[in-house]
Amino acid sequence: MAIPQWPTQERPRERLLKLGPKQLSDAELVAIFLRTGSVGMSAVDVARELLTRFGGLHELLATSVDEFCLQRGVGPTKYVQLQAVKELGLRLQKVQLQQSIDLGTSKKVGTYLQCEIGNYQREVFCLLLLDNQHRLLEMVELFQGTIDSANVYPREVVKLALAENAAAVILAHNHPSGVAEPSASDLLITQALVDALALVDIRILDHFVVGRHEWVSFADRGLI
Repeated sequence: MAIPQWPTQERPRERLLKLGPKQLSDAELVAIFLRTGSVGMSAVDVARELLTRFGGLHELLATSVDEFCLQRGVGPTKYVQLQAVKELGLRLQKVQLQQSIDLGTSKKVGTYLQCEIGNYQREVFCLLLLDNQHRLLEMVELFQGTIDSANVYPREVVKLALAENAAAVILAHNHPSGVAEPSASDLLITQALVDALALVDIRILDHFVVGRHEWVSFADRGLI
């Protein structure tokens, strides 16, 4: 049954207006952006199938357009709508980080990084450049490939931090395997960068290792 035929109090948009977005399920929220279903399926039914097929909301928003369009009832237009929602969420998180990074908790930074690089199929090394109030100036994907001393060059990190007049930085890289546990190489390159940046009076506040469903903060672990 199409959603317009549902009782008014059960329709996602009406429920959101009455109860607020926090009271809606993931499927209901996705359905609001899909707007329409397909033959014999409401938008909520299509949303539930998508979430089941891809394994959850995070995986759905990270999928490619080709994989997405294999599901019945959806196409490039609906993919674009959901990607726009994802990007708006990321930009909101970035604005919050630009206002101030709360050093008392790593959750905000870890969540932002997981959305940004958690589903990358290649390994990337990122630098979050901060001002003297620990507000985010810029996030830069600096290196690609296996993160070790062979291809993460402290000189380039120092050069970028100085060029952007950063007072502090946060390091981050992803593990495409999905497992966020730091490796021996991660520990070595972190110490090398701490030493290099200390020479120019720039502090490393943290290093995040990011997987698909988890992240690890070196600062939380007492590793930095």
